[in-house]
Amino acid sequence: MTEFFSRLKEEIETKDSVVCVGLDPVPSRIPDDVSVREFNQLIIEATSDVAAAYKPNAAFYESLDPVEGGNGWDVLLETVEEAGFHAPVILDAKRGDIGNSSRRYAELLDVADAITVNPYMGRDSLEPFLERGDSGVFVLCKTTNSGSSDIQDLECDGRPLYHHVAEKAVEWNTHGNVGLVVGATHPEAMEELRETSGDLPWLVPGVGAQGGDEEAAVEHGTDSSGVGLVNSTRGIIYSGDGEARFDSAAREAAKKLQSSLNRYR
Repeated sequence: MTEFFSRLKEEIETKDSVVCVGLDPVPSRIPDDVSVREFNQLIIEATSDVAAAYKPNAAFYESLDPVEGGNGWDVLLETVEEAGFHAPVILDAKRGDIGNSSRRYAELLDVADAITVNPYMGRDSLEPFLERGDSGVFVLCKTTNSGSSDIQDLECDGRPLYHHVAEKAVEWNTHGNVGLVVGATHPEAMEELRETSGDLPWLVPGVGAQGGDEEAAVEHGTDSSGVGLVNSTRGIIYSGDGEARFDSAAREAAKKLQSSLNRYR
């Protein structure tokens, strides 16, 4: 088991939790007197004993208006550093390019512990990530959005394309650092994919605000040693709906999700 997944396993066992907390700040949903930096810091502090991992989505930082939240990349790097003191950090960046572009994108793993990648351009587009054996690489497979069927469900050799993606991910897992992104909004596909993907750990978004299947997320999303993550973002960090004590509300929501998921572990 690679360094990333070894640390993740330790976090899951120590905290008795498979909860991954998404850190996607929207300034309009944050109290006026709280900066994005402060918001993230307070959310992290409030959930640090529950979160087995944190997952900031790069888009929410790249688009930050300097007036609203400061330099987006500075805020992202500070958030990754702060979260990393408490749990592994997965950068949700969905990268996937070729040549020098891919190698530069892979430098994000100098900062984060893991990253999400898009396999559409093939192995050479992911090789700079895959070869970093101590870092986690979560390959998009069956995503939560309704439009995922447009391409991911296309029949290829008698099976949906996402099954072939899972098989490729198994093939690419030469360093033991590959996982899959499989949405909890597709419980039947999850059951099928667990057979196809063997013992790969999954990052499972889609519970909480998107109404995904918690039981399927745990049953199929974790590997034979119990490693896997169930992510919730809006259902945790905005559970306070702009209240002054949003961090307390986030902690309560994270604890509630932890308890709910643990019924199926």
